[in-house]
Amino acid sequence: MSASRPEHIAPPEIFYNETEAGKYTDNSRITAIQYDMTQRALELMCLPEEPQLLLDIGCGSGLSGECLDEQGHHWVGMDVSPAMLAVASDRDVEGDLFLQDIGQGVGYRPGSFDGAISISVIQWLCNADKSHHVPKKRLLRFFSTLYTALARGARAVFQFYPEGPQQVEMIMAAAMRAGFTGGLVVDYPNSSKAKKYFLCLFAGYAGNQRATPELPKGLDGDGPQSVEYAGKRQREDRKRKGKLVSAKGKDWVLHKKELNRMRGKAHVPVDTKYTARKRKIRF
Repeated sequence: MSASRPEHIAPPEIFYNETEAGKYTDNSRITAIQYDMTQRALELMCLPEEPQLLLDIGCGSGLSGECLDEQGHHWVGMDVSPAMLAVASDRDVEGDLFLQDIGQGVGYRPGSFDGAISISVIQWLCNADKSHHVPKKRLLRFFSTLYTALARGARAVFQFYPEGPQQVEMIMAAAMRAGFTGGLVVDYPNSSKAKKYFLCLFAGYAGNQRATPELPKGLDGDGPQSVEYAGKRQREDRKRKGKLVSAKGKDWVLHKKELNRMRGKAHVPVDTKYTARKRKIRF
């Protein structure tokens, strides 16, 4: 069983080469699972209705970022795999992308982000891929710098695949030592296939137990169908409230073009009165 875990095969920047990065992004099953887990993580974050600036840790090819876009949030993505980031860039994702080994820390200004999300990433920090890697120190470095980069009162939600209780304890101990409060949320705890682990962390509540938010409850039931339905219901609710606008509206197009100009891309079309105007269908 352990041989099938990618973190046992090679470090992430090597395992996710051009071939694997393409396979991961093009696999419809993986895309669906990633979408469901991101939606669930967003539910656990309990974000306000206003757009937030979020950090996507281990953003990969931007699959989770698309969920953040859908809910109207802005995001910055970081990943250690150049090939994954290249795929994300080719897909023209909305978020700004940074190549970074999170075990070396999160290098952003204090209070930069309203929250953080991570899907299937932090278990990689439990491995010593190089001779100088010490997992406990890398975890502490990561959580300490992340704590600094988050606004007080922000939440960080990590979906991850622990190898066993020892990894869970090591990850949680590093997070609490860094100043976070919170705990572990387990969805479908009685299902061997559908069980999912989410580490829900709160920033800025250490030493103030009375003000610490209540830890969300895990889901029970038959499994992934419940998560799929929850995500679908949430999208429908947002449509009814008028929050989920067309992804190809004029504001979206103008924002996209401005981002491309800032990133130095060539041949970005100029803005005119025809920008994003719908064309009539001609036969």
